Amino acid sequence: MRISVVTEIKPQEARVGLTPAGAADLVRRGHEVTVEAGAGVNAGYSDQQYVAAGAKIASQADAWASAELLVKVKEPIAAEYQFLRPDLTLFTYLHLAADRPLTEALLNAGTLGIAYETVQDETGLPLLTPMSEVAGRLAAHAAATHLTRIGGGPGILLGGSPGVAPARVLIIGGGVVGTQAALLTCGLQAEVTILDMSPRRVRELGVQFAGRARVLMSDIATLEAELAHADVVIGAVLVPGRAAPKVVTRDQLKILKPGALLIDVAIDQGGAFETSKATTYESPIFEVDGIRHYCVANMPGGVPQTSTRALTNATLPFIRQLADHGVEDALDGSSSLTLGVNTRGGHIAHPGVADAFPDLPSFVSDAALV
Repeated sequence: MRISVVTEIKPQEARVGLTPAGAADLVRRGHEVTVEAGAGVNAGYSDQQYVAAGAKIASQADAWASAELLVKVKEPIAAEYQFLRPDLTLFTYLHLAADRPLTEALLNAGTLGIAYETVQDETGLPLLTPMSEVAGRLAAHAAATHLTRIGGGPGILLGGSPGVAPARVLIIGGGVVGTQAALLTCGLQAEVTILDMSPRRVRELGVQFAGRARVLMSDIATLEAELAHADVVIGAVLVPGRAAPKVVTRDQLKILKPGALLIDVAIDQGGAFETSKATTYESPIFEVDGIRHYCVANMPGGVPQTSTRALTNATLPFIRQLADHGVEDALDGSSSLTLGVNTRGGHIAHPGVADAFPDLPSFVSDAALV
């Protein structure tokens, strides 16, 4: 199979879809790998390393045009829509429920879009998990940085000091992102509370943190009581393939302390806070009603060496399936990959995306949207 990897052109995105080691693995299996010139440089990989792995180096246009399977990190942006076509399989993060223009572009082109974030297996979301782990940890770093005076905050040390209380961190959502954020903020000696709506998950987290963090069932009363005391609120909620639920409304901002910091790790799926809008590492913070918001849309892109290796570790087994067996046979033989299909033949193929855009062509039945 002809597999291509292209340079990520989303602002401040430095990851690359495949490491040279991953390229070498696919070449050894008899596949043709083409890498856009300079695609791996910002993640620490030179063109020469890809050539040594057996890959070809090409221009952007040639890398897209030669691909049967195109492997990326982030969703195509408007400048890349011209490269979409009906005989292309695109394998990347898509987050379509929060992106109507891209959804329409994929449908108009007839591209088969398989989204990392909706591939599922017995472990959960294997291609979302590594980046969620990185993002959760980076959320803790962002909290520590932006509570400081030099970071634009009120001048609070996350872990406090002997005789001085630590910062209070509220994490909404106890999944992968929330757990990783809690591990690091607890490690930095902050006072951490995790809210989750699943009794089972609350019990699991209670055992895992064993008193190092407060783990509470989430309801409106509990949420608002915790918001009143929080220095930092981390939004870590996710519904696979669907727009993120809004767990903090604009009206609830008045509950928060002046200068409190909201960190929205769900921004790629539309954001967990009603007042969120995507930002970048260059300008990560904005204010609404005196409350600071940190909504960097591609947080793992800030640590591209770590993120690229972690992502390739997860995606490579699925890339092998698609390449070794051919896309159609791979989909027929893998329910995990089938769940990853978001667009196909000019139609939406995932319930979460169909629910977000009910007016667009869809293969999904009304029953699947319930």
